[in-house]
Amino acid sequence: MSEHRYTLAVIVGSTREGRFAPVVTDWFTRHTANHRDIDVDVIDLDTIRPYELRYGSEEYDAFAERVAAADAFVVITPEYNHSFPAPLKHAIDLLRAQWQAKPVGFVSYGGISGGLRAVEQLRLVFAELHAMTVRETVSFALAGNLFDDDGQLHDPAPAHQAADALLHQLGWWALALRDARAARPYGA
Repeated sequence: MSEHRYTLAVIVGSTREGRFAPVVTDWFTRHTANHRDIDVDVIDLDTIRPYELRYGSEEYDAFAERVAAADAFVVITPEYNHSFPAPLKHAIDLLRAQWQAKPVGFVSYGGISGGLRAVEQLRLVFAELHAMTVRETVSFALAGNLFDDDGQLHDPAPAHQAADALLHQLGWWALALRDARAARPYGA
């Protein structure tokens, strides 16, 4: 593996029936294919089922290993009632050291705010875990109106530009923090 490649875990935060998250996730992961230095691991909480994870179980250990193996994260979150989904909070809270000294970016969607209120709250949660959130985000206000029936954006340029800025920042921090953790293990 090239020293400039990194593993990006894309965490799909919604588990609701009929969720819009797969549309946003598919768009984002297709876009990351343009960045050849990224290995993507999609961690869909609908599949992981965080409320069923029990410490020491195979499923818990597999989830913890995937988070630990990531050099950076993108959390894809909707905004529900001015916040982020409860299963996402539970999944984050299941682990601690696996998040530390790693960068986190956000792709959000929702009503008129585009999920940004959920993102601001998630920044506080990740700060407590000693993770570093990047400033650039991708936000989809009234997301259902922005995508066609095939999951393609009607006007892709602004979202692609925002995603590139996000991935540029994440990549820099992912490599810098990976090097720092290798040189001197992080202890909180």
